[in-house]
Amino acid sequence: MPAALVMALEHGLLAEGADPSFPSRVYGFRPQATLVVEGPGTAFGFVHSGAATLEGEGQQRVARAGEYFSVVVRDRLVVEGGEGFLALREGFLGLNSVGGPIETRGRLMYIDGCSDTLLISPPMRGEPCFNLLHFPPGIDQTMHTHPTIRAGLVHSGRGLCRTETGVQRLEPGCLFILYPDAPHAFATEADADMLLTVYHPDSDFGPTHAEHPMLNRTYVDGVSARYIDAIRTRKIAVAGSDASD
Repeated sequence: MPAALVMALEHGLLAEGADPSFPSRVYGFRPQATLVVEGPGTAFGFVHSGAATLEGEGQQRVARAGEYFSVVVRDRLVVEGGEGFLALREGFLGLNSVGGPIETRGRLMYIDGCSDTLLISPPMRGEPCFNLLHFPPGIDQTMHTHPTIRAGLVHSGRGLCRTETGVQRLEPGCLFILYPDAPHAFATEADADMLLTVYHPDSDFGPTHAEHPMLNRTYVDGVSARYIDAIRTRKIAVAGSDASD
């Protein structure tokens, strides 16, 4: 298996089975054809151009150029129109949302002068997320790895993807897949930045039943409910979760 796969955005299933620990399928969609994605799972994606209609479970949503989405797929998702990509996190039932348009820089400091924004947060710690990543001009990233697969789309600008086996050019409309634990680094030239969106199938971040904003900022006699075990809600049926602590 190569360290990274970089390709022009095509229509249909582009990758699967690359990360057995967090099974995911990566798809491209183009306006000339209909994409059908079979569930169950949650689709995280981005529209590079045009407008994509996302239909499933009797509901229809529209995501336009520069917008990102998270759509629960219990049975199947039908995508019509637009150009973009999506990654289905198999078996995970997330939250439905469409957001954007994306900004031109990230809200959080990353590494080597880059910045990122957590566009779609994990509903609970450890669950998938979707990110924006910005590379200013003249970036030469430190070679690094990720423990799980990454799949993303270059939205604007241009750059390079360096791996131990070579260098691949990145430009708008390029889809990339980074395999688990594969050393890689991105770079930009002195006269161009680069903006991309990236799917992560897991995280080590997010709220838990024992710590989240609603609980933490509820006070009894000046004490946060986080520290008052006697009034904490016990196991109940929670959407998308077994409610285990």
